[in-house]
Amino acid sequence: MEQIQHKYVDAGGLKLHVAEIGTGPVVVFLHGFPEIWYSWRYQMTAVANAGFRAIAPDSRGYGLSEQPLEPEKSTFKDLVDDLLTILDSFNISKVFLVAKDFGVRPAYHFALLYPERVIGVVSLGLPFMLSGAQSFLRETLPDGFYVYRFAEPGRAETDFGRLDVKTVVRNIYILFSGSEIPIAREDQEIMDLVDPSTPLPYWFSEEDLANYARLYEKSGFRTPLQVPYRARLEGYDGVEELKVKVPAFVIMGEKDYVLKFPGLAYFLNELMRDYVPDVETTYLPEGSHFVQEQFPDKVNQLIITFLNKHT
Repeated sequence: MEQIQHKYVDAGGLKLHVAEIGTGPVVVFLHGFPEIWYSWRYQMTAVANAGFRAIAPDSRGYGLSEQPLEPEKSTFKDLVDDLLTILDSFNISKVFLVAKDFGVRPAYHFALLYPERVIGVVSLGLPFMLSGAQSFLRETLPDGFYVYRFAEPGRAETDFGRLDVKTVVRNIYILFSGSEIPIAREDQEIMDLVDPSTPLPYWFSEEDLANYARLYEKSGFRTPLQVPYRARLEGYDGVEELKVKVPAFVIMGEKDYVLKFPGLAYFLNELMRDYVPDVETTYLPEGSHFVQEQFPDKVNQLIITFLNKHT
């Protein structure tokens, strides 16, 4: 961890934080929610030791990156543009993209727009997904589904505001590491789903929580609630053909609650190749939504094998 360097890139006047370690072919790690660059700590060191250069930005409005002036107008396309800015600022021509959760969306969007600059894509916690209205069908999940609750302006802010930031992050990690979709009753809020006595997952320490909480205390949740939740119906702006032309690898935990999203498992196993022809999928037994932190050695080996195969 102490060998990881921290830099800043100017993206249209917005300072984006970038963590970096190693030399060689470049691997860019894109985090999800409630994550930051730190969620890739194990993978960054591992790929650097394997002869690669690891770069992990904090998305705009997350971690050590600055807040946009109007967080409520942030889009997934902003993250694609930010990635392009980061690569250009470092004079990097081609990269591997490794993405988790909502980071999967801009990773594939970037690969669709700039296939000549992407060697391959690894996604964890989510596969390639259709965008816009096709991504989540309102009638398939109840109103208490956490994505719908977080997408409702003001509701999550009120829910989170009852607690300190550290407790909010703690609760979300506990919820998202489970095997059931977080769904609240009509008389509940999402934070009410976690019993205060519930321990953190065994693989997530109090020190880890403190590192996350410290940065979320800085950033707040305005941008994180906008992207991914309130921007979730955004399309793949600028893409003419919805077909990924680079190799892809999907890593899923067998107990990831995401696999219970209606239709997702069928899409992943039966339909995804229509959009990502050169894709392989692997499932980690007992794996949760946070496989890269839960089973870092296994995930590191899978990622490095993919990188070496396509270098």
